[in-house]
Amino acid sequence: YSQIAALEQRAKDAAARRTALEESLAALAARSEACRTEIAQLIGAADPREIVFTSGGSEADNQAIISAARNGARKGKKHLISTKFEHHAVLHTLDKLRKEGFDVTLLDVHENGVVRVEDVAAAIRDDTALVSVMFAIQPIEAIGALCRERGIPFHTDAVQAVGHVPVDVQAMNIDLLSCSAHKFHGPRGVGFLYARRGIPLTNIIEGGAQERGKRGGTENTPAIAGMTAALREAVDHMDENMRKVTRLRETLITGLETIAHARLNGERTQRVPGTVNFCFEGIEGESLLLLLDRKGIAASSGSACTSGSLDPSHVLLAIGLPHEVAHGSLRLSVGEYNTDEEMAYIVDNVRQVVAYLRSISPVWDELETGVRPHQI
Repeated sequence: YSQIAALEQRAKDAAARRTALEESLAALAARSEACRTEIAQLIGAADPREIVFTSGGSEADNQAIISAARNGARKGKKHLISTKFEHHAVLHTLDKLRKEGFDVTLLDVHENGVVRVEDVAAAIRDDTALVSVMFAIQPIEAIGALCRERGIPFHTDAVQAVGHVPVDVQAMNIDLLSCSAHKFHGPRGVGFLYARRGIPLTNIIEGGAQERGKRGGTENTPAIAGMTAALREAVDHMDENMRKVTRLRETLITGLETIAHARLNGERTQRVPGTVNFCFEGIEGESLLLLLDRKGIAASSGSACTSGSLDPSHVLLAIGLPHEVAHGSLRLSVGEYNTDEEMAYIVDNVRQVVAYLRSISPVWDELETGVRPHQI
């Protein structure tokens, strides 16, 4: 009888553990859906089902572009429009589709880095299946309205925008939008794709029935919850953060502009609040970064996603900078946790490092002695 009682108790314990596990899984699922609802509200989406959780912006870009391309191909439309300065997650996906027989038009962004709506209109053809233009500093609402009028899906890579500037997918006529949490202090390795209802999505990751069958793999609920909390915090404090970050950015720009033969890339005011990009003639960006790193200043010579490359930024080349000038670029990102004292420290040290690098540069000697002309 004691053995029977022990077996019965083990069965009860197993049932209790199974019940607890089921309750835990149900709680995780409920939490994910609550996050989906909140994110939809924060970006102006009409339906929480329009939010698909991803591993980040790159996956979201891939799924958005490939989905629109496949949808268009089924209707005999195989023309895709984007710009020359998009993130590589967009450009490389377009390259892949070009090899599959799609025709890709990459628009110029001109010296100020802004896409002209009339250029988009001129590029649209009867067989255009998608227009994809990065959100930051672009006339998104106008481009979206143009695409909506022509019946063409409009995608925007909003990784640098969400959480920093107002985003309303309905008011801005956006059909597909990519986002990554770490850009607004959320966890790394999580993001989302907004896809307006009625736009079929092509699976990039096959597997189970997660995300309504549109993205296989167990959802990372803790990361999703962290992303949602970070986005709520960013949106709730957006106005004050924008004011502070813009002021810090202007302090940085004003200080760096005093360096001779330095160039601010992009327009002074029409830019995301916390990003500053300068080129300094006569030096290599890699050397500049190494010396600044020794002084505790974190910077890059291109986007964070190309930090392993020594090639000049394709964005700077797209706005018309000569190759040798683009090689001397410095990208600094300012956030709401930075201070005025840190801006002064950065300006002082960049000035010193640039002066030192020029003092040992044969290229700078040639520029100063007139052997070759200054380009900045």
